[in-house]
Amino acid sequence: MQPIYKRILLKLSGESLVGDNGFGIDPTMINRYAKEIKSVVDLGVEVAIVIGGGNIYRGMNESETGIERAHGDYMGMLATVINGMAIQAMLEKQGMYTRLLTAIKMEQVAEPYIRRRAIRHLEKNRIVIFGGGTGNPYFTTDTAGSLRAVEIGADVIIKGTRVNGIYTADPEKDPTATKYDTISYKECIDKNLKIMDMTAFTLCMENNLPIIVFDINQEGNLKKLVTGEQIGTLVK
Repeated sequence: MQPIYKRILLKLSGESLVGDNGFGIDPTMINRYAKEIKSVVDLGVEVAIVIGGGNIYRGMNESETGIERAHGDYMGMLATVINGMAIQAMLEKQGMYTRLLTAIKMEQVAEPYIRRRAIRHLEKNRIVIFGGGTGNPYFTTDTAGSLRAVEIGADVIIKGTRVNGIYTADPEKDPTATKYDTISYKECIDKNLKIMDMTAFTLCMENNLPIIVFDINQEGNLKKLVTGEQIGTLVK
């Protein structure tokens, strides 16, 4: 099987690492994702990863916690680095070469993000994990994922979720919801489909970067997707 994409950016939520624990990091989930990623790396696909931090810290209401938004966002960025280190460890345990790059300097655990260095790592078939969001508060990891994908010249953003694509409504709440195989950026905006936050989505649209939303928890889905099978929903 030949891949149809040369370079992908895989976006994972922090919550996807929780598993059955309800919080923190479930090694079973990381191991599962590492195997999925290895299956496409073995095909020669260059892989970059952006992972959220919601399993460790989610921004809370300032009036309830006393923590201002910017301060809380920096806490969230640090959580993404913890998740990045966890997935890095599991990928390397399975024999892959990785580099963790962060938008906030912490040289003892990761390289600082430099665009040209990140591209060079990918060219050397190293999996690049981007931590620390954009390095700025008020931006989500969706925006970080879109920004990094554009910067490294990724062919596509692949967003792993717990549902198998984009639906007319939330399929977990509305059993009559129907799935889209393909949808345009404009339709997503007109129908107010919450795929990413608007900053991230607009960045993809302006740079003509396709987005695929798929079920990351279904074994073999990632490999099927990069080899051209109709998996999930394509936004273009």
